[in-house]
Amino acid sequence: METLFLLIPVVLILLAFAVWALIWAIKSGQFDDLEGPAYRILHDEDDPRIPFNQPDQDQPEEDTGSEDTGEDAGAKRDRY
Repeated sequence: METLFLLIPVVLILLAFAVWALIWAIKSGQFDDLEGPAYRILHDEDDPRIPFNQPDQDQPEEDTGSEDTGEDAGAKRDRY
């Protein structure tokens, strides 16, 4: 019984803190855009400022339809 006299106020204080944190999160805009960051991470590779997304200036691009083999395969794999 004496434990309840201690636990009930502690639980009420924790509940009040949780409600305050929820209200603060809603007012500060934490729940405004839930899907935007998920899509943004998928489109991040399209940024031309990322160095490995730009084609090499020295070598023309060849589309043979097969996987890279030889010396270039190791160099391209290391860039990622």
